Amino acid sequence: MQRIGYIRVSSFDQNPDRQLEQVEVSKVFTDKASGKDTHRPALEALLDYAREGDTVVIHSMDRLARNLVDLRSLVQQLTGRGIKVEFIKESLVFTGEDSPMATLLLSVMGSFAEFERALIKERQREGITLARRRGAYRGRKKALTEEQVAELRRRAEAKEPKAALAREYGVSRETLYQYLRQDNSICDSLATVSTD
Repeated sequence: MQRIGYIRVSSFDQNPDRQLEQVEVSKVFTDKASGKDTHRPALEALLDYAREGDTVVIHSMDRLARNLVDLRSLVQQLTGRGIKVEFIKESLVFTGEDSPMATLLLSVMGSFAEFERALIKERQREGITLARRRGAYRGRKKALTEEQVAELRRRAEAKEPKAALAREYGVSRETLYQYLRQDNSICDSLATVSTD
């Protein structure tokens, strides 16, 4: 019977160590990913690793899932296998033999976490809108420099595997394709100008 920690941070600059500080666990699984879906490498590894009698310890409900449906599904999946789920911030433990009150608490607390997340996103959108009006919002910082983009395009044209390039440059494949499409749209517009 082990106490297994699960940590999720949504960006690489957040400190994962703070989530389970002073909580005794024998093994920790850490995801540096968005919580918008449940397909996260460390979470999937934890689901494979945990056994009946273990306890999965998580800082708070919103670290496990960002919506109530996923939260309930993951808790039921674990407790259905005889694995306890403990949320530190909410001071709640789920065992699978929970009372109707415990099930209600999971739903209510999960709904509050989802609602809080929606409010944060709404405030963020409002802040961006106001900053744009003042001319203070420049958007997200570019992932790659102009030199890196030029090198990336050259290597992609030389048929290097795009997945390997994305890993090497530390960007998602979607970001890599955006840089490559941007180049094609520039070339297309230049070609149109030159033929006019």
